[in-house]
Amino acid sequence: MFRRASRLLLSFVMLMVGVAVGVGATATTAQADSCYTWGRTLSQGASGGDVTQLQIRVAGWVTSGERLSYDGQYGARTTAAVKKFQSAYGLAADGVAGPATFNKIYSLQDADCTPVHFSYAELNKCNSDWSGGAVSAATAKANALKTMWKLEAMRHALGDVPLTISSGFRSRACNSAVGGSATSRHLYGDAADLTGSPSFCRLAQQSRTHGFSEILGPGYPGHDDHTHVAFDPSPYWSAPNCGI
Repeated sequence: MFRRASRLLLSFVMLMVGVAVGVGATATTAQADSCYTWGRTLSQGASGGDVTQLQIRVAGWVTSGERLSYDGQYGARTTAAVKKFQSAYGLAADGVAGPATFNKIYSLQDADCTPVHFSYAELNKCNSDWSGGAVSAATAKANALKTMWKLEAMRHALGDVPLTISSGFRSRACNSAVGGSATSRHLYGDAADLTGSPSFCRLAQQSRTHGFSEILGPGYPGHDDHTHVAFDPSPYWSAPNCGI
């Protein structure tokens, strides 16, 4: 509630600034945002850091088995992901990221750039500084952010049902303490173990269309009590009891 109130206050302040300088807010003008503000309309052929920021937020809107690269290149796959994002939120699905698309993203993110329904604390119950894993602390935290945006897409596709994360980033010490694999993606910060509802099989099946390349669930050894999703350079899905 506090984070939503903060965003509303920021929007009000920006509106007042616009009025003060004689620039009224219109439906075709994107808001400013406390996390990141896009300064131009983006479409296929564009490139740059602003494209990468967009890719992080739409990477969960892909087809089954597809993964969107965070390469700063607005190609056909990014266009398709933007279209899916736009359609999912009732926007004109033209694949062009302009004010309407950015305003929807702004409404979905908090000041620390995490999506509104997830937090860094949920993705790291191991330590406070993201250290001790298989990658640098900064990389582990950045990977967790990408995972959260995929989960935000999955959550919306499931009807905006809450998703419960039982485990995210783990240092080597935390991973060892729970008997995790020495090669676990949890060490990289890009994994999340999901529990609660929907069912584990429903979670495993849905995650196939949200950019996760590693999916382990019921029927896979040690995964009958949760569904594990992650980004793995060598894609692998296994949830035999769920038809995966």
